[in-house]
Amino acid sequence: PLVLVLDDLHWADQPSLLLLQFVARELGNSRLLLVGTYRDVELSRQHPLAETLGELTRERLFQRVLLRGLSQQDVGRFIEVAAGVDPPSGLVEAVYTQTEGNPLFVTEVVRLLVQEGELTQESGARDSWTVRIPEGVREVIGRRLNRLSQRCNETLTIASVVGREFELRQLTPLVEDISEDRLLDVLEEALGARVIEELPQAVGRYQFTHALIQETLAEELTLTRRVRLHARIAETLEELYGANTEAHAAELAHHFAEAEAVLGADKLVHYSLLAGERALAAYAWEEAGDHFEQGLTAKGVLLTGMEPALDKEAAALLFGLGQARLATLDRFEMHRAIAFLRRAFDYYADAGDVNRAVAVAQSRYPSRGGQSTGVAQLIARALTLVAADSHQAGELLSRHGYVLGMEEGDYEGAREAFGRALNIAQCEQDLALEMRTLTEAARVDRFDLQLQEGLRKSLRAIDLARRFDDPQVAAAAHYEASMDLFCTGELRDAQGHATATLDVAEGLRDHFWLQSALGLNGTLRQSEGDWQAARDFSARGLAVGARDTRILTRLAVLEHEVGNFAQGEAHLEASVQVMRATPPEPIVPYALPALAIPLVARITGDLRRLDIAGEAAGIVLSAAAVSAALAQWVRCGLAIMAVLREDVATAGELYALLYPAGRGRMVATGTLCVGRVLGLLAQTMGDFDKAVEHFEDCLAFCRQAGYRTELAWTCCDYADTLLQLASTSSARTDTGDREKALSLLDESLAISSELGMRPLMERVLSRREILRA
Repeated sequence: PLVLVLDDLHWADQPSLLLLQFVARELGNSRLLLVGTYRDVELSRQHPLAETLGELTRERLFQRVLLRGLSQQDVGRFIEVAAGVDPPSGLVEAVYTQTEGNPLFVTEVVRLLVQEGELTQESGARDSWTVRIPEGVREVIGRRLNRLSQRCNETLTIASVVGREFELRQLTPLVEDISEDRLLDVLEEALGARVIEELPQAVGRYQFTHALIQETLAEELTLTRRVRLHARIAETLEELYGANTEAHAAELAHHFAEAEAVLGADKLVHYSLLAGERALAAYAWEEAGDHFEQGLTAKGVLLTGMEPALDKEAAALLFGLGQARLATLDRFEMHRAIAFLRRAFDYYADAGDVNRAVAVAQSRYPSRGGQSTGVAQLIARALTLVAADSHQAGELLSRHGYVLGMEEGDYEGAREAFGRALNIAQCEQDLALEMRTLTEAARVDRFDLQLQEGLRKSLRAIDLARRFDDPQVAAAAHYEASMDLFCTGELRDAQGHATATLDVAEGLRDHFWLQSALGLNGTLRQSEGDWQAARDFSARGLAVGARDTRILTRLAVLEHEVGNFAQGEAHLEASVQVMRATPPEPIVPYALPALAIPLVARITGDLRRLDIAGEAAGIVLSAAAVSAALAQWVRCGLAIMAVLREDVATAGELYALLYPAGRGRMVATGTLCVGRVLGLLAQTMGDFDKAVEHFEDCLAFCRQAGYRTELAWTCCDYADTLLQLASTSSARTDTGDREKALSLLDESLAISSELGMRPLMERVLSRREILRA
């Protein structure tokens, strides 16, 4: 067969097109594939190719294929091949957004970036990218625009300042000395040239066919003329929208911002506040934050410091900015968002606006755990503003309990506050308040290792959440239920709640909940040995926030488990760097490396980082208030270190501290069973009977739950204990310790071989050879 490609058919003359029509009719019995390409933006109804295409459509063997632009993934791959670097996600997104995947535009933009030395290995550290239009793209767009009349270009220039999308009713008062009929003629000229297109959802609504066409037209204006044109557009649209300006607040805020030098800041601030509040209601957190920041900057309000707002408008902007940043900032930068909230609260409290002050104090945010942010004092002050048994007091007490438990380590105070909040909810039959309080209390219970109590509360909250539209509470309740179920060995039920958490988080678009949900799903997959699914969830989580220690440490253990030591080391080093960049406090960035480093050391036998783990553990445990959960993580890490160093005295101390926490539970990080830690400690202490008891408990727990990776390690560690016991105790020569050890090693080898756990496989094989010898 023969393939013949005819490129750029839009440039073909009439005789050539007639020949094409003739050949097409004769293709039926030939082994010939004829492929023609053309640029549809070049076509008008009068173009000769339009008639040819109409004739070809009648042919039975004719097919038309519409080629779309490159996907964002394709753009990333193109940059990688063209520039020889792994492009950062921010650059790929910027190029894709600017070019919309048009291959010609992508090529020109990337070529310009290469020529200007922007694409290097070091460029990946940049936080943001701005991609400008290359001259080659301007020339292509310019040739298309030059074919249009002067009146059409003038109209399109005004439209380009209105925005990518525009309406006939917006242009009519802006284009001078032209009737509406004549304006329609001008727009139809642009439609025919495929410079703009009609939007199907509304009559009289258009958009530029490509963002770069709009940008090219707008950039041809001088700065002064562009600012004055924005001023005309802002005032015209405000009058046009009348009483419905709030629905168009973002559009108006944009034009008043561009025209601030001419019109001043008052209306810019007003519409920025309205636009931010509408974005908050739609969970568009980044957009909301940008609007609030724009309004504060226009008012001359500093975004740093702790001074209260100067007026009601500034307080509303600070409150909105605090809410937006709670959802978008890294969980260890929450102090910045809380500072905005405190400044708003101080204004409302001093002004006697109790309702707004209470609303600020009720703001929900993820606690860093073990670090006081001052929110407990803020809520305590808010409680003095309301009646002790009022609904507002109930809402505040619910938050107060959470903060006391998670930040202050005051579990008794937390339970008292939760109890008072639930009493108010029951007296007022307020199921929504009960739902929120139970969810807050469930998290505090988990960090106090009261898992069954926390599970009872979270399941009740989930049942109530079906009656209310509160996605943040629903995400939190499902998350807590999943964690409690996972730690107590109910993997299947835990996975159901983890999936529900992610479903809610994706709709909510809150960074913390997205990271938490993706990390949780990765943890559960890793516990059963589904490495690729665990990696996929983790990669998505790191794309939301690259500094999430929960994900980094778990990935470090995962990659070491399967023998990918270089990748594992990279993740472990990243988690240590996050820890180093974080103030020394009893929080997750210190607790998790204190556990992950010893676990990795036990897999690899490399003990070099143990001092770093010991340092992190010391910071956590020396704090005045540290949650029971973080203390458990850290002590498990110290226990592994004691085993590696054969430190009998430390092993005994840690055994006494860890034993009450529960023998069969998984550590919440998902990489270790407390029962196995206790077994290893007992073995190190020389108490083999206790070691056997703990290993038996852990085996039953992991088998029932389906924790295959932990089961494989437990089998190996248990076998080591039995072999050591058999070699040191002549009284147990007939107990079958060697046979049982061999059976356990066989089970461990079967699991580790199936899952590709190469370091454990090598360990087991060496022990089997010794045992058989």
